[in-house]
Amino acid sequence: QVQLQESGPGLVKPSQTLSHTCTVSGSSITISKFNWNWIRQPPGKGLEWMGAIAHDGKTYYNPSFSSRTSISRDTSKDQFSLQLTSTTPEDTAVYYCARGNNLGFDIWGKGTLVTVSP
Repeated sequence: QVQLQESGPGLVKPSQTLSHTCTVSGSSITISKFNWNWIRQPPGKGLEWMGAIAHDGKTYYNPSFSSRTSISRDTSKDQFSLQLTSTTPEDTAVYYCARGNNLGFDIWGKGTLVTVSP
């Protein structure tokens, strides 16, 4: 059974970098038909796709976040990570990692609330 688990701090101060890691169990992040995504949901708003890292390490970003977002991976641990720089309170959201394929996002982590506050 494939599972995704996010980890990282729940509180970040404005202007600091938000760093979260998603650990994948039951699968490898190098399997060619999947990509690995970060998605967030601000309070009272819809889901926002932030970016993804493909099985070959290529990265793809939402233009709304690309200047502040970096996604990387550690294939030896089947982990992929998100860094979001220059945070503001508007970056407060539940952050999810999710597995994607050509049909959409099929497996999600439980999500982590990250609050950006002084």
